[in-house]
Amino acid sequence: MAQLHLENLNVYQRSIALALNIYMLSQLWPKEHLFGITDQLRRASLSISLNIAEGYGRTRKDFQRFLVIARGSCYECLPIIKIASSLKLLSTAQEQTYYNELIEISRMLSALKNRLGKS
Repeated sequence: MAQLHLENLNVYQRSIALALNIYMLSQLWPKEHLFGITDQLRRASLSISLNIAEGYGRTRKDFQRFLVIARGSCYECLPIIKIASSLKLLSTAQEQTYYNELIEISRMLSALKNRLGKS
């Protein structure tokens, strides 16, 4: 397999875009949610790209483990998105958009992990 470059990984780029979108979106939420749902969603979404980057700088086996952790962060975001929607912090359309993006990033992480295992 050719050498991967972190910044060129589509999953890395998308995870950064997701975190930025979540930060911008959550800035509009009432401050009463700042130390609960807002903070947790921001940290979980940020954790996706951070784990990809940290794992990239380690061994192939460690990278695979960090991709699993990043995938877990995707799944951590899902119930938070659902709760945010239930609290009317997100529209149904926004909930579906974020849900779909998290599932797609999760699939991409799994595919990258599997690709690394075959090399």
